[in-house]
Amino acid sequence: MVGIYSIYSPYSSYRSYSSYSSYSSYSSYSPYKKNKTETMIQGIIFDYGGTLDTNGVHWAEVLWRQYETCGLPVAKADFREAYVHGERTMGKQPLVQATDDFHQVLLIKSRLQLQYLVDKGCLDAETYPTEMYARRLADGGYAVAKEVVNNARKVLQKVEKKYKMVLVSNFYGNIRTILEDFGLLCHFEEVIESSVVGVRKPDPAIFSLGVEAMGFPAGEVVVVGDSYTKDIVPAHSLGCRTVWLKGIGWADEQADDSLPDFIIADLAELPNVIEEINKE
Repeated sequence: MVGIYSIYSPYSSYRSYSSYSSYSSYSSYSPYKKNKTETMIQGIIFDYGGTLDTNGVHWAEVLWRQYETCGLPVAKADFREAYVHGERTMGKQPLVQATDDFHQVLLIKSRLQLQYLVDKGCLDAETYPTEMYARRLADGGYAVAKEVVNNARKVLQKVEKKYKMVLVSNFYGNIRTILEDFGLLCHFEEVIESSVVGVRKPDPAIFSLGVEAMGFPAGEVVVVGDSYTKDIVPAHSLGCRTVWLKGIGWADEQADDSLPDFIIADLAELPNVIEEINKE
């Protein structure tokens, strides 16, 4: 099973990320540097989902690979419909409790997706029992997240020695439980969660809350995220510096690669990139 999970982790034998992308290092994009400034980075705002838990791979892609691993005979187009259905349902209904860990979140997602596929006639519930396969999908997805988070933690431990850190995330009201479960909560001065503060990305207001929690001017804060439209664009509009973790997204985003201060393909590159920003 280790080989299955390692597909998603650039910290394993697949570190080059060739399974997903041609992006091998931020140096492929660098240097794109803004005009020289004397402003030094004092704090870092991190996104969570897709950044710390998958290193740039959209969760739809992670779960699709689990569908393949489990041998579920579903077309990817149908899966994508089921994924959207699950996300929208979870956004409208209070299915996630504040005490739910990430395995439980994945179990809820998987149940919703599989039931949608059964109802649509894309999956036979007798041959592929919903609850059994939902648990298999959740187990696989959780293992992926745990492996990647274990390596992301090393990055956080390195940068927290120099920079104040805040997390800003669109989530279901249980992000603190998830961070605690993965041993990440202790690294953040503050956690800004959309369902708690009542504003969601890509609204720049949620990043404004992160900047306020930092206590630094926006120009002294760098935002790190995997979504160009939800992380990089709104953070840039506030005057924050930005680092785009560019991996496998939900779809091909129309992006201006000159907008982020740096583009990276592996979170492990972040400490060196921030040093580069401070040298400008």
